[in-house]
Amino acid sequence: MKYIYLAIPVLMGLSAPLYNRTDPTLFGFPFFYWALLAQVPLSALFIYGAYREESK
Repeated sequence: MKYIYLAIPVLMGLSAPLYNRTDPTLFGFPFFYWALLAQVPLSALFIYGAYREESK
């Protein structure tokens, strides 16, 4: 199960063609940039989940 937790952030990063657009903007940032910035804490949560799964 921990490998699934680790694969999800990788797949989110590799799916750039799905979010490679400029609209909608948030505080003047195109969608591409703020989607990448949102993936950082999401990836951290998935990595933490993998860590918790391993330490059981």
